[in-house]
Amino acid sequence: MAMLRAVKTTFLPQISSLISTARSVSTLVVAEHEGGAIKGPSVSAVEAAKALGDGNSISILVAGSGPSLQEAAAHAASCHPSISQVLVADSDKCTHSLAEPWARLVHLVQQKGGYSHILAAANSFGKNILPRAAALLDVSPITDVIDISGSSQFVRPIYAGNALCTVRYTGASPCMLTIRSTSFPVPAISADTKSNEARISQVDLSTFGEDSVGKSRYVQHTSQDTERPDLGSARIVVTGGRGLKSAENFKMIEKLAEKLGAAVGATRAAVDAGFVPNDLQVGQTGKIVAPELYMAFGVSGAIQHIAGMRDSRVIVAVNKDSDAPVFQVADYGLVGDLFEVIPELLEKLPEKK
Repeated sequence: MAMLRAVKTTFLPQISSLISTARSVSTLVVAEHEGGAIKGPSVSAVEAAKALGDGNSISILVAGSGPSLQEAAAHAASCHPSISQVLVADSDKCTHSLAEPWARLVHLVQQKGGYSHILAAANSFGKNILPRAAALLDVSPITDVIDISGSSQFVRPIYAGNALCTVRYTGASPCMLTIRSTSFPVPAISADTKSNEARISQVDLSTFGEDSVGKSRYVQHTSQDTERPDLGSARIVVTGGRGLKSAENFKMIEKLAEKLGAAVGATRAAVDAGFVPNDLQVGQTGKIVAPELYMAFGVSGAIQHIAGMRDSRVIVAVNKDSDAPVFQVADYGLVGDLFEVIPELLEKLPEKK
């Protein structure tokens, strides 16, 4: 009997603590918005938050100023059924995604909300803000999460995606994660679900003072005027590599993409050679994509590039070198001269309607 009492004394508090931890999971998703709508990678971060535990209360933070902020807040309230609250920070300091004011804002919201987890997409927005916010909160973030097994165990790629590492977080709250959006696709949302909108609350910014502005400042934003889909969320991506030899030749990739209704991508070698701007780069140091169809022309298949597109559903590669590493990951491979293959494709493909 004495032994039984000792067992109860030893383990019951631990069990109680585990139950309490499971019940207290609450998540803040730091969201990026544009044109009055939440961007897809941020919605994927909400989808990932669902896996942190049952009963997880998910809040989404949007910040900025003007009419687009209010439109983004309204969209956030209905973009995913798991969102319970939309936090709106109306401040000119957060109109542009500078790390200093946004990190201070996340710090402020965490102090008031006491969330167990803070998530953001593993894109330029999240990678810019979350590390600085983690430093202010004195915690270590876990980046590029591709799988979640409970509230403290995560999987992330290492060695350019050639190995997967399981990480258990044992630090203080909050646990901060950047989420690889291609690993957490968002299911279609029904009309009935959209009717159950989350409540919208304003963030008290009375203590969000001048010290929130750092040494960086917004200068300008430039973008290419194009009707092509966004590279990060396109169903079809057509990518060109160094094998195209010049910026003039790269226009063949753009013409093919236009016929297919696809986004244009490029390898780092093509970007470094000045064929295209760096916002089209796919790979470990560029954008991570997972389209339904990925077509690679003149791409050798460097490990850094493969890391950014290996999750594509179907990969088609065209290269005149039969030993090119890209063929090891391709579902369909054609050994041939791209300067013959692409014109033939352009000739046989119908015009996009």
